[in-house]
This record gives sequence, structure tokens and C-alpha cells, in this order.
Amino acid sequence: MSTACPGRCPNCCKQARRVHSTYQRTLDERPLGSCRVVVRLRVRRYFCDRGGCSRTTFVEQVPGLSARYRRSSTGLVGWLRSIAIELGGRPAGRLYRRLRLAAGRTRLLRLLTAPAVPDRAPRVLGVDEFAFRKGCTYGTVLVDVEAGRVVDVLPDRTSETFAAWLTEHPGAEIICRDRATAYTKAVRKAAPDALEVADRWHLLQNLSAAVEKTCHQHRDCLRKHAEEETVTEAPAVPPMLLPPAELPRTQIIERTRHRYEDIHRLLEKHWTISAIARRLNLERKAVRCFRDTNLDQLLVSAHERRPNGVLEPFRAYLNARFTEAQGQVSGTRLFLEIQASGYRGSRQVIRKPLAALRAGTAEPVRADIPSPRKITSWIMRPRETLTESQDERLLQVRLACPDITRACDLARTFADLVRHQRGYLLLEWVRQAEQDAPKPMKGVAGFLRQDLDAVTAGLTLPLEFRRRRRPREPGENAQASHVRPGLVRTPPHSHPHSAGDAPSAGL
Repeated sequence: MSTACPGRCPNCCKQARRVHSTYQRTLDERPLGSCRVVVRLRVRRYFCDRGGCSRTTFVEQVPGLSARYRRSSTGLVGWLRSIAIELGGRPAGRLYRRLRLAAGRTRLLRLLTAPAVPDRAPRVLGVDEFAFRKGCTYGTVLVDVEAGRVVDVLPDRTSETFAAWLTEHPGAEIICRDRATAYTKAVRKAAPDALEVADRWHLLQNLSAAVEKTCHQHRDCLRKHAEEETVTEAPAVPPMLLPPAELPRTQIIERTRHRYEDIHRLLEKHWTISAIARRLNLERKAVRCFRDTNLDQLLVSAHERRPNGVLEPFRAYLNARFTEAQGQVSGTRLFLEIQASGYRGSRQVIRKPLAALRAGTAEPVRADIPSPRKITSWIMRPRETLTESQDERLLQVRLACPDITRACDLARTFADLVRHQRGYLLLEWVRQAEQDAPKPMKGVAGFLRQDLDAVTAGLTLPLEFRRRRRPREPGENAQASHVRPGLVRTPPHSHPHSAGDAPSAGL
């Protein structure tokens, strides 16, 4: 039974004097250990004696315990809201079932309220896209870079929507963005006086993608160099010579071939990249890749995506032993030999390769060369972070292909410009890349020339204007924790493949 003083009318705030009736409320409270706690509270309903008030009666609320229309205590509601902020709907619902609390995902999501959007844009505004559903629906996240919090979320990534937001919320002096043309167009239309700054993280991401594409295009050079090194070593057991095998008709190979045919058929009909992407439910960069890459290269890349498995390091030995014994060797003996050399798989795994060797349909053992992604990670990382073996393997890659060597030199020079804020040397880098760089690197240089002012600002402006971040209010880290804004975000030194990252401001 509540024994507090008579409450005040929620409309006119006049203190009540007369009790209308009483009734019992049941409130769920935070659990005590593994036991559920239920509070049965008898509350009073009062008359409102003010004549002009529209409310005739009202129910008293116990501060810190009850609230209108709530069947849970205010403490439990705070728990629900905090966990829903951090985990979302379904994950938070699963956690609450483990805690033996009744809270479905829809109830948890109803507790979340969007923060109020300020009338004016922050002084330093970060803008980037993110995926509601990757490959289908995208939105735009706007970040106050100095405060480190999300300002607003837009339903799409079009220039019209962003331009309308900038018009309704003036005040942005610096806008940090990636090199998306839609955001550039919106800034020039709605905020022409704002300083555009290219995000350093996205610049390094674009550069690493060009380096990886260069490595993909020159895998034949790496393989030829590795095979020549293998031949000069003169192994004791000659490797098995097999005719080149055709690519297997696997699902990924067939899907790649059909997708290539569909895209080029639509290109012949003069369809645009965006129209093809919508028709085939693909991303535009995937359509461009199929447009600009040879079919044989796409099929080889798809074929090499297969996992190597535990047997792959021992295939060359199996082929050599099979050739030496002229096929007169048992699978059990070969299994024991490779097991003594470190094989940790089962005996069943080697049956299929041995059957292919006896039938003469086995694929030739390819030379062990690093993947393009791994080479890119060695190039994009600072040299002092590489181990001796990684540095040695990168040196072999550079000796094998002059184009990869040139891409490596340009990438490391550009990374040095980014890390030491030497934007005044950017134009010279662009000229060198346009002269003798591989085609993907020339593409990056061309894009940088088109956005030269913003990129130069991103590589020149200092960090001193960043204000001290204010402490977050309780529960505020909810919206900001899912996005990683900030002026001092560390650029990627390994290969970046994260989608939907927030702008790092690049200042």
C-alpha cells in the first residue's frame, strides 16, 4: 500500500485532497538471483478538484518504482532499454529469456527512441553510407565528428536526400566524406561554402583495392617465377607431369560464367551500370568488375576460392611418389609417409586424389604463391611491422613482377603522404602514377585528380581543431557505439574489407 503524500494532477499540477478509490497493480521488478520478483502495489485514485481541469481523476505514481501504463518497474525498464540499445531486438530478447524475464523483441524495440535532431548541423559533419541490407538497401549516417556521436540517419544515399538535409540544417563548416559523387554533388548544391575533406581511411581503402587488383592481374608472373624457382632447386624426385586440366564444372564456376554472359548481353543493349545492377540484384562495383575483367581471369579467381584443405601441402609429394613407384604403391603406405611428415587428416581424404592419379585425371600441382589479398596486406602495412619471412616473401613477389613492384612503391609513397600529412606532394604523386603505373593505380590517380581539393585538404589539415569530447550521458553510447566516427581513426594497414564504416574525417 502506498503511503506517500497525495499526488498532483498530471494536467494542472494541483495537489489532490480527496481519494476516489484504490486498486492493485502488479509490476515486474529486476530479478533477485535466479528468482523472479513481482511487486504487488495498491495505489490510490484521486479526484482533481480544479474546476477548469479536463481531468476528473488520476492515479498516483510511486517515484522510482512505477510509471503510467507500465507493467514493469522503472528500474527494470532501464535494464530493458540499456540492453536493447546495445544488442538490438532479437539478441536482447534471447538474453532476457536466459535471465528468465519476459521481454519480446517488439517490446524491446518500442523502448528505443530516436534522439532529437538539432536544428543546425555540427561544425564538423561526417557523412558515410551504410547497408540496411547489403547489396539491396543503403542509408546515410551523419556524425558529429567533434562530439563523437550520431546526428541523424537518412533513409537512402541519394544526393537529393542529403542536399535537403543540409538545406534544413545549416551550419556545417567542414564536411568529411568519402569520394562518392552523390555526396559531393549534394555538398556543392546545398552547402557551397563548406570545406570538403576526403576521408583518409577511404583513400587508403581505395588504394589497397587497386593494389589487390594489380596483384590479381599479374598472378601469372608470380606463378611463372615460383615454377622457375622450383625447377632450379632440382628436386630428388621429379614431379608428375600432367596435361593442363579443364576447370571443373562447379557451382561457383557455372554461376560466374552465366553472370558474365548476362552482364555482357545487357551491355550490348546499352544498359547502364545501375540498371544492370538493379536487374541482376548486384552491386555496381560487381557489374564493373565483370565488365572490365576477362572471363578466363574471373573463372580462375572463382576456381582458386576453394579451400586448400589439410591435404594441399602434401599433394606434390603424393604426385612425386606415385610417379616414382609407377603407380605400384598403396594408399596406406602413402598415408603413413605423409602422416610422419605432419599430415593431420584422415586416411579417407587421400582416396580421391589417388583415384584421380590412377585414372590420369588429376589436376597438376600448382606452385605455392601468396594470394593477392595477402600481398596487399604486406604492402599496405608499415615495413617495420612485417616479420622477416613476410619481408622475404614480399621481396620475391617484387622480383617476380615489375608492375607489382611499381604498385608497391606508389602505395607506400601514398601511405607515407597520408600518415605524415604531406598533402603538398599529392599532385606530384598523381603525375607519377598517371605516367608509368599499372592500370588500376592509374584509375586511382585519375579519381584523385578529379577530387584534388578535398583530398589535399584531407592530407593537409591538422588535428588541433578537434575539441575535447564531452562525457556521454547514460545510454547515449547506444547510437554512437555502432558507428566509429572520430578524427583520429587509425588508417588500415592490412587489407580493408569492411563495409559500412563510418567516416573517419581524415583530418
